[in-house]
Amino acid sequence: MRIMMVGDIVGKCGRRVFAKYTKKLRKEKNLDMVVVNGENAAGGKGLTDATLAELYGQGADVVTSGNHIWDKKEVMQFIDREPFLLRPANYPEGAPGKGYCLFPWKAQNVAVINLSGRVFFDALDDPFQKINEILSKIKSEAQIIILDFHAEATSEKIAMGYYLDGKVSAVIGTHTHVQTADEQIFENGTAYITDVGMTGPKNSILGVKKEIIIEKFLTALPSRFEVAEGPGVYSAIIIEIDDATGFATKVERILIYEE
Repeated sequence: MRIMMVGDIVGKCGRRVFAKYTKKLRKEKNLDMVVVNGENAAGGKGLTDATLAELYGQGADVVTSGNHIWDKKEVMQFIDREPFLLRPANYPEGAPGKGYCLFPWKAQNVAVINLSGRVFFDALDDPFQKINEILSKIKSEAQIIILDFHAEATSEKIAMGYYLDGKVSAVIGTHTHVQTADEQIFENGTAYITDVGMTGPKNSILGVKKEIIIEKFLTALPSRFEVAEGPGVYSAIIIEIDDATGFATKVERILIYEE
């Protein structure tokens, strides 16, 4: 099986670039499934019903998220009815939505799990304990398991990767919007990258207009973030997985700069 994870979609530019390249890559790279982090898809923060439908329509099979999932309040109206929209599984009991799903593929299921880190983040439940709980629930239901670990600290992401080596198919870092060049397959068969990167405006600072962020650093004053415009960047990773074992056999990092 060949699965592509696309890095954080940022605003209208990110959605446009996602639409421009995803179906083409799906055909050229013979992809079976596309997972995308969509937490910044609507205006740079959050997700709306319309933007979610747009991502599905342009090739997403499963949409993950992170700490910005609640920024558009209307998400509360539809998150519970969407089977393939995820929020981090380690939100406290009672939070709307779900933290993992089982996506049907051929005669088996592919499990996609979403977790949030805790270093420099809100103090959610322990992601290491939560992943153990989830794996114990789904061990008989899915051989192929993909984790979107939405976290700030590289140390926490790498620790999760090694912790899950041999237990899941891939641990893919999201959130920092800068693609790292450390894609690899660990000793026991788990594919890993610290951050898959951003799909959004290229000439920006993490998707936001450069001038706004520079001014904030110069003055230390609060400012209203605005998503940048112009040409985009498309960031993703493709994992080839042995259907029988559920372990990765190949990883390919994708970074496309729009002309």
